Amino acid sequence: MNFDFSDEQKQLRDQVRRFLTDRCPTSAVRAILEGPEPYDRKLYQGLGEMGFLGAAIPEEYGGVGLGHLELCVIAEELGRVNAPVPVLSSIYQAAEALMIAGTDAQKAAWLPKLATGEAVGTLALGEGPGKVSETSVKAQVAGGKLTGVKLPVADGDSADLAIVAAREPQGVSLWLVDLAGPGVTRETLETIDPTRSQARISFDGAPAERLGEAGQGWRIVTDVLDRAAILLAFEQVGGADRALEMARDYALERMAFGRQIGSFQAVKHMLADMYVAATLARSNAYYGAWALSTGSAELPVAAATARVSATQAFQHCAKNNIQTHGGMGFTWAFDCHLFYRRANGLALALGSQSTWEDLLIERMRRRNDAPAAA
Repeated sequence: MNFDFSDEQKQLRDQVRRFLTDRCPTSAVRAILEGPEPYDRKLYQGLGEMGFLGAAIPEEYGGVGLGHLELCVIAEELGRVNAPVPVLSSIYQAAEALMIAGTDAQKAAWLPKLATGEAVGTLALGEGPGKVSETSVKAQVAGGKLTGVKLPVADGDSADLAIVAAREPQGVSLWLVDLAGPGVTRETLETIDPTRSQARISFDGAPAERLGEAGQGWRIVTDVLDRAAILLAFEQVGGADRALEMARDYALERMAFGRQIGSFQAVKHMLADMYVAATLARSNAYYGAWALSTGSAELPVAAATARVSATQAFQHCAKNNIQTHGGMGFTWAFDCHLFYRRANGLALALGSQSTWEDLLIERMRRRNDAPAAA
């Protein structure tokens, strides 16, 4: 069995890393954090021009048609630099939903725009505080008109397309809504990580087109979230690795009592714990990548496993990166807080840690209780 990426995929990683090193220095992240723009438009267009956004989108719909393994490679590199771009909402969620449930006409209308970065998509599920579930959906569609409020919506303040969960007589369905159309108002929300914006979107009779079969919306949502969890896990692994590298480098250069602080046992143990967490998360992310790329029945368990371990690892590494830097780590001048913000923002991006832990337990129980194949 091959437990690593191929030589071609490693070459892609090197290419993406060189591109992001040139186009996404820390100053670019800070410009979005401190400025009025919701994301780095120039960087996002560049990712589209290079074909990175369309890596898993079929060629007939304007993508590159490489596959999900390649998209996982790209996601990890985006996480390493804290890229302030709407890939989670537009590529990991909206594009995946279209590929799973869209008609040929819907795919042809939107996937080429998402692949090039010309348009940004998002998935609108939540309607306020509390766990997001099929029963929590209150927004409604009647006569092709959508009414309700969605929040928080990732990149909802800049998105062109929203895929919205809303009720109709048959149950919860998914609906395509052009956010430039009538009946849509948006408000940017304050969050811990402004480089990945969140918004409140109010719909008042907005025209909506069904995506997928009537009443099957939450089944599609579950599939989309499982795919997104694996892709996002690679982003989190990339961020965790970079936070560990920052802590290691500082521990080797910072002197105290005439010695490198990295020579102190307490710092060694902290760095070792960070390494263990990041390595475990990487292992689970690779398991998820295999399940996603092969369409394995293990995908639900693999997605929840990757999500839980990657969230824990990124938060652990980001927190202890600050700790390693000591008092300097808490200052605005150092970059530690950028990763701490992103780690905590992504921890809630697809549902809370406890939600995914409960999913993992339930899915493993169902798998263990399933009758063995003859």
